[in-house]
Amino acid sequence: MEKLAEGYSLIEGPVWDPQRGLIFSDVLKGGVFCLDSDGVVSAVFEHRRGIGGMARHAVDGMVVSGRNISFKPFAPGDTVLLLDRDEANSNVGYNDITTDGKGRIYAGSLGSSPVFDDGREPHAGDLYLIDLDGSARVVAEDVLLTNGLGLSPDGRTLYHSDTGRQTVFCYSVDSDGSLGEKRPFVSSDRGGPDGLVVSEDGAVWVALAGGNGVGVYAADGSLREHIEIPLPMCTSVCFGGEDLKDLYIVSGSDGAGSDTAGAVFKCRTEVAGLPVPQAKVSLGGGSGA
Repeated sequence: MEKLAEGYSLIEGPVWDPQRGLIFSDVLKGGVFCLDSDGVVSAVFEHRRGIGGMARHAVDGMVVSGRNISFKPFAPGDTVLLLDRDEANSNVGYNDITTDGKGRIYAGSLGSSPVFDDGREPHAGDLYLIDLDGSARVVAEDVLLTNGLGLSPDGRTLYHSDTGRQTVFCYSVDSDGSLGEKRPFVSSDRGGPDGLVVSEDGAVWVALAGGNGVGVYAADGSLREHIEIPLPMCTSVCFGGEDLKDLYIVSGSDGAGSDTAGAVFKCRTEVAGLPVPQAKVSLGGGSGA
């Protein structure tokens, strides 16, 4: 286990970009950063706070969550709003996102902020699908605290962490992106299920917030192993490197005695991760923020 970077508050949304390296956000301090192959960290997008999930887009840029779902280009250019919040209906923003093989986006909404005190009573959120034409619809409901999302190797099962219920759920996926009945996949008594990623053998790798690491679960839900990090607040995980056998684990500062203890760790694995497809949703919407 190597520590590659530290000094952040709450790292989230790790994404592997083959051309750039590991891209990640700092939810509380704000900003999106890139850790390159030489270990150098540079700013990608400045200021924006609350980004809990990101995905690469086929147009050169990133889809980011937070108070809305937006596209932000790597080159100078306008931010494009893809899906806004709806505070009147207890949607205050979005957390983790993922993409399917067609380039559609799954995004979990937040009924109240888990990190910023907005004075609201806790409220369940929903799971949205943004289709290729830019339209969006709710495909699942009643998620207490939405977190990690990932698809099985055949694309027919969607995994979704509900940290509020200490459970990773799964859904069958129809060809149009609609979801079947929600079913428990695994529950954790060692930290709350947070970000997750799937490997090519179908195993689900789940960051356990407060659990000092990553739980690795076989496709049948049995615990294969626990990968420990030296910080309690393990927030998310992704595969990277040329062979997708570098496992990047990111963390927050809670429980570490400092508000800048958030770090990026890396270890090698025997199995490769699944490549996460680029988003291909239409960018024909209006400007965002």
